[in-house]
Amino acid sequence: MPAATDPELRQLLTQVSSIKHYGFQLHSFSDGECTILVPFHKDLERPGGIVGGQVFMAASDVAMWLAIITRLGPRDGSVTAEMKTNFLSGAREEDIFCHARVLKLGRRLIYGVGECRNGDGKLLTHSTITYIRAD
Repeated sequence: MPAATDPELRQLLTQVSSIKHYGFQLHSFSDGECTILVPFHKDLERPGGIVGGQVFMAASDVAMWLAIITRLGPRDGSVTAEMKTNFLSGAREEDIFCHARVLKLGRRLIYGVGECRNGDGKLLTHSTITYIRAD
């Protein structure tokens, strides 16, 4: 059973000022996993009309953060220590779904993966993410 509730996760997405402008929405979650929706809006585009890489990276990181919270609870203070993102395909004027999964929850480090896909399921990015536990 997850250590966080649907309302708690939704509240985090609306309270954190550094991510509000992306418009991330909770799509689904379970114990150690989370999927967020990144609704398309023109502010996400870079010149050339494609969604900027920082959007994918932020979405993977936030999805991972929420996946960790499903295991450790909403008061957890873990932070990103390392992230590597491979950009596999671009997105244009479309919503994006980003799914993250905790692979290992250690005493100090948490390892996981994040993948962003379009609505058709096409893989757009793959990230490996390490968090460090603050407690």
